[in-house]
Amino acid sequence: MAMGTATTSLSILIPTYNNVCVELVHALATEGSSIEGLAFEILVADDGSTDADTVAANQAMTSFPHTRYIVRKENVGRSAIRNFLARTAQYEHLLFIDSHMQVISPNFIRNYLPHQDKPIVCGGYTIEPSYRHSTDNLRQAYEVSCLDQQSCAWRSHAPHAHFHTSNFMVQRAIMLRHPLDERFKHYGYEDVLYGKTLKEVGILIHHIDNPLGFHVFETNARFMDKTDEGLRTLYAFRNELQGYSRLLALSERLSKWRLLWVPRIVYRMAGKLLRRHLTGNHPSLWAFKVYRLCYFAHIYGRG
Repeated sequence: MAMGTATTSLSILIPTYNNVCVELVHALATEGSSIEGLAFEILVADDGSTDADTVAANQAMTSFPHTRYIVRKENVGRSAIRNFLARTAQYEHLLFIDSHMQVISPNFIRNYLPHQDKPIVCGGYTIEPSYRHSTDNLRQAYEVSCLDQQSCAWRSHAPHAHFHTSNFMVQRAIMLRHPLDERFKHYGYEDVLYGKTLKEVGILIHHIDNPLGFHVFETNARFMDKTDEGLRTLYAFRNELQGYSRLLALSERLSKWRLLWVPRIVYRMAGKLLRRHLTGNHPSLWAFKVYRLCYFAHIYGRG
């Protein structure tokens, strides 16, 4: 499909929860309005936010062209809210964006349009240089350490294993036929399973170099809570996620070799100390990796 023709259309879909995303939506609405012949809509769905001030602040986006803000009272989870947006969208191509992302290219939407013939296209994300030097925020340090894995070349090497929901375009018919698994009510791994599912049904994922900026980092305590929640999700869906988690594979090998007791003992003896360090002012990535293995072994051993 040619870019800038009257037949070009796009639904931009943004799920949000307790996050003000007015700046993001304004940038998307501004670029969309500047593209000749583009029919577009921006749908922002609030998934039962508990912060009334955030919900009120996001009302500002309703003044932007082609933008609709949908406030839902009940939190249905990361998968269900995206499926809801796909059903609500009116156009045949869907561009999903996480609400904490930032547009860093004036041609972000334009870069997607030539790829509308492909079933699914992922643009990736990056951390701009000015956000790469913090030593006290664990999430920031972790994401910076993984930047190489966000390059287009890296993602294209194993396209289904490196699928992320933060920035991707999909044909609406595919999303309706293969929705995200709504059993995922809590944080983590819904996108990993979706990538595996798409591979199993033979749907190709195409990766391009069209990143959004990642610049909102939660506190260390909140990130650790999300880490624990994600690991519990990994354990709950361990059968479905076979082959798509190195931590799961390592834990299974340790269990097979009857060595899982080692990280379990470490967690019992030093888990609280590790967590205190990781929620402090100078957390280390090495301690974070140790904690993840030990906490998951603790969960795995209980099963």
